[in-house]
Amino acid sequence: MARSGNKAAVVLCMDVSFAMSNSFPGEESPFEQAKKVMTMFVQRQVFAESKDEIALVLFGTDGTENALAREDQYQNITVYRHLMLPDFDLLEAIQSKIQPGSQHADVLDALVVCMDVIQQETVGKKFEKRHIEVFTDLSSPFSKDQLDVIIHNLKQYGISLQFFLPFPFEKDDGKGDQGAGHLHLDPHGPSFPRKGITEQQKEGIQVVKRVMLALEGEDGLDEIYSFSESLSQLCVFKKIERNSFAWHCQLTIGSNLSIKIVAYKSVLQEKVKKTWTVVDARTLKKEDIKKETVYCLNDDDETEVSKEDTIQGFRYGSDIVPFSKVDEEQMKYKPEEKCFSVLGFCRSSQVQRKFFMGNQVLKVFAGKDDEAAAVALSSLIHALDELNMVAIVRYVFDKRSHPQVGVAFPYIKDSYECLVYVQLPFMEDLRQYMFSSLKNNKKCTPTEAQLNAVDALIDSMSLVKEDEEAETIEDLFPVTKIPNPQFQRLFQCLLHRALHPQEPLPPIQQHVLNMLDCPADVTAKCQTLFSKIKALFPLTETIKQKDKVTAQDVFQDNHEEGPASKKFKTEEEDIHFSISSLAEGGVTSVGSVNPAENFRVLVRQKNANFEEVSHQLISHIEQFLDTNETLYFMKTMDCIRAFREEAIRCSEELCFNTFLRALKEKVQVKPLSHFWEIVIQDGITLISKDEVSRSSVTAEEAKKFPTLKENPDEDAAKEEECGEVDDLTRRKEYHQNQVGAGFHAPRSSVRSAKRAPAPGPAHSAVVKIKSRLPRMDSWLPLQGRIQRTRPAQGLRGGEPSVSTGSPPLSPGPSSRPHCLRGAAREKAKLRVELREACRQTRAPSFCAIPHPHPRHTCFAQPTCSSPRCSADAHAGE
Repeated sequence: MARSGNKAAVVLCMDVSFAMSNSFPGEESPFEQAKKVMTMFVQRQVFAESKDEIALVLFGTDGTENALAREDQYQNITVYRHLMLPDFDLLEAIQSKIQPGSQHADVLDALVVCMDVIQQETVGKKFEKRHIEVFTDLSSPFSKDQLDVIIHNLKQYGISLQFFLPFPFEKDDGKGDQGAGHLHLDPHGPSFPRKGITEQQKEGIQVVKRVMLALEGEDGLDEIYSFSESLSQLCVFKKIERNSFAWHCQLTIGSNLSIKIVAYKSVLQEKVKKTWTVVDARTLKKEDIKKETVYCLNDDDETEVSKEDTIQGFRYGSDIVPFSKVDEEQMKYKPEEKCFSVLGFCRSSQVQRKFFMGNQVLKVFAGKDDEAAAVALSSLIHALDELNMVAIVRYVFDKRSHPQVGVAFPYIKDSYECLVYVQLPFMEDLRQYMFSSLKNNKKCTPTEAQLNAVDALIDSMSLVKEDEEAETIEDLFPVTKIPNPQFQRLFQCLLHRALHPQEPLPPIQQHVLNMLDCPADVTAKCQTLFSKIKALFPLTETIKQKDKVTAQDVFQDNHEEGPASKKFKTEEEDIHFSISSLAEGGVTSVGSVNPAENFRVLVRQKNANFEEVSHQLISHIEQFLDTNETLYFMKTMDCIRAFREEAIRCSEELCFNTFLRALKEKVQVKPLSHFWEIVIQDGITLISKDEVSRSSVTAEEAKKFPTLKENPDEDAAKEEECGEVDDLTRRKEYHQNQVGAGFHAPRSSVRSAKRAPAPGPAHSAVVKIKSRLPRMDSWLPLQGRIQRTRPAQGLRGGEPSVSTGSPPLSPGPSSRPHCLRGAAREKAKLRVELREACRQTRAPSFCAIPHPHPRHTCFAQPTCSSPRCSADAHAGE
């Protein structure tokens, strides 16, 4: 396409004589083929928004209409359309209005008429190129008397010429293929296909050859095309060529060095123009449609508001911040002027290809006719190339533009040298993603045979073909020569709708579908390897059964015991589905209700900071341990297990190992050895190299880690504690005997239940026998059951009697380990027994559930006022 200021005047000269309608059975006539070629040429010009002007001349018509017609000269030649920009009217005329004639006309006379049209209609216009395209089968007779004069005038006016024939026409270079109906011509004489060539056509071929050799020399024969060859070349719509305007600026390095430069857009993303508009469906005119915008209040009357009473707003969360046009103008960044300033230099290896962004590439040259700038810029380019460095620059197109930071690297060719500028991202432009390592998954480790097969497949799919003998490289998939399929399909549909308004849109053209197919040579080489890979990587179909979700599953009791209690898991997430999870909404931080699941959700989010989220989880773990309660120990273990699993998945073993070492130190300092026993039973230890390859902990170290160091002082304390427990056990037995005999228990060992306001005399309370172990605030287990008795003298509301159902515990070595190791287990068992006792009492409103806080006790109260009792203890039960 000729650019503005470089446009062309093109005359299409078409033979419409009756001989053009002749064809062999089953073949398309030359007339129809010529119309197809012309249609494709014109439609390319239309959609490429070409500034070229096109005229149409027909010869062999029944009538005559041209400026040179005289009596018997230049007859049956019609100037159908004068020079003007191509449009859909010309396309419609070529497709449907031009019909074959019944006369003959001289092709050389038609050439003269075309020359006259160009000469007369280009006066006062600036055309860089004048061109004539002739579509004929050379069957019409012609006179060669003025052939030399015609050739002279073509050269004089600078008019180029192309011929399109119904049969192939090629130069014979000694290696041509004589088959397939090809016509080969050499300087000694033509050789013709076996069928369809008349003597008149043979003579016409000699004339065409003489004209083209006289105009272009040997290269002139390359301007003779066949219809079929032209159709294959014109089937792709022509791209829209844009002018690359010069951008003048100063390249500055520091405050003292300035080089005059000029930049051009070398690569620019092409987008479909937003030329869709609303027109009247009947007249198809935009002027018949009037668009009005009215602003109304959102009330019942829809009160109209004038545009002056409105202001634009910026939505910030759920609020709208008013922002006027004045504020918007003041907010804009306003640089002083355009800029191309070097901020510094770095190694080219530091600027990775993945950081290139933007929709354009600039080529920066020295200013025109400025020798000093050319020398300075050339020195900079060669210095960067020799040192393997690039320049980091600040680029501002003009004072209305936002600044960019980009890289300028040297580009040296045989014909020119320049700097190539590409934009680089800011911090907000980068996207960070976290993926688990494939190396840690032993199930996904490929075998050596699988690796070799994939390597061979990659080598066979190379899109570059190298010829070692000729030392040449052939590109099998030239991307820069493939047109955008989106544009091709759009232009095809627009053309069809313009010419056939009532017909459905055609299917996608096959050549468009073939453009992005794998090259045939590459596909052929890969077939064997595909079969090998299919055998090495077998695929098995897995069918996952869907469980039916019922109302009972949704509203189930999370603490229901027994095998019948099953947790429903959705397909998308491996988490428990419950109403509480729905009430939580989006998880933004680790909470105290369900910290383990909150932690899993947060670390799997995009841009998740594992260290920050783990700090939140560790904070909750410390709070749970400070309560020194078994209920919170179980929740702590859930958190530690989740922490360990996610640390392995995200390869954050250092974060977890540091936490576990600190936890072990805390356990040794504080009385939390009973909690550490739970950790050991669950097999929690450091993450070793077997689980994460980059871990510094060996498997042996991880195995030995849970063992606590022996402390002699603690052993002595344990002996003393067990002695106290034995004493307490004997006092308990004495209390049981006294209660059984009708005497009340001593106040030192049995605490009377507090009485509710105005309790009935038959109300009995639940009694807790409290251990004097200094390191844990737990109750000794009741070996028997709690019975309600009649009120005894000296007791408020009655004292319960305790029936052991087994011989009393005798002090000795065998009972001491049971007191220490089983304390946590017996404590949980006692909680169950107390709950059953509460259910059997006649005062069901009394609260007898042990509270998480060791010093908080709530007995025989109609309602419990402690928030921890209502929120934590009851929920735990």
